[in-house]
Amino acid sequence: MFQSFYDTMISGDRWVLILQGLGVTVLIAICAILIGTVLGCIFALFKISSSKILRGIANFYTTVIRGIPLATQLMIFYFVVFAPLGLDRLFVAILAYGINSGAYCTEIFRAGIQGVDIGQTEAGRSLGLNKAQTLIKIVLPQAVKTALPTYTSEFIVLIKETSVASFIAVTDLTKAGDMIRNATYNAWIPLLTCAVIYLCLTLGLTKLFAILEKRLAKSDRH
Repeated sequence: MFQSFYDTMISGDRWVLILQGLGVTVLIAICAILIGTVLGCIFALFKISSSKILRGIANFYTTVIRGIPLATQLMIFYFVVFAPLGLDRLFVAILAYGINSGAYCTEIFRAGIQGVDIGQTEAGRSLGLNKAQTLIKIVLPQAVKTALPTYTSEFIVLIKETSVASFIAVTDLTKAGDMIRNATYNAWIPLLTCAVIYLCLTLGLTKLFAILEKRLAKSDRH
């Protein structure tokens, strides 16, 4: 077994390909969640706005993006939307994942904001704060803590979903494993290696975010 692993992964420095693929996977996930967070904040505010136009725009965005499979969106962005511009496929993947994540972050943040008791808003207004000040100083800090568990889950899901970036020939972790499979005619070692790495990433992040949530809960009690 060890010899088979050595011949498949170590010989020819194929492990470097796995390492590079992992770097691409993490890069896509981090950049995408940052884009998604910004878009989510903007469209969440649109959704709770009193303007029908802004609410309509936000509803259209979340309905369309959440209703189309991510792999299909990725190929539409690369082969249709950005094809005339000749953008780098990694950049297109980051944009596609970011826009997709933004739709889910929108609902996460909206639910967090609307989950704050209306009495908190009324208390802020009674203290002389305007609507924006009440939202920033009172509602959002509480909404962040409410939305954090779902938001962290979105990031973990996003990491796993980067595996479809190979649809546009981005050499992420899954693509790297597949390239090694094609080169060595050994499927189970490179693919199981990728699976173990994904599992370690998700379990590690789950543990990290659980610690963060506990610390925030302790700060609330104090």
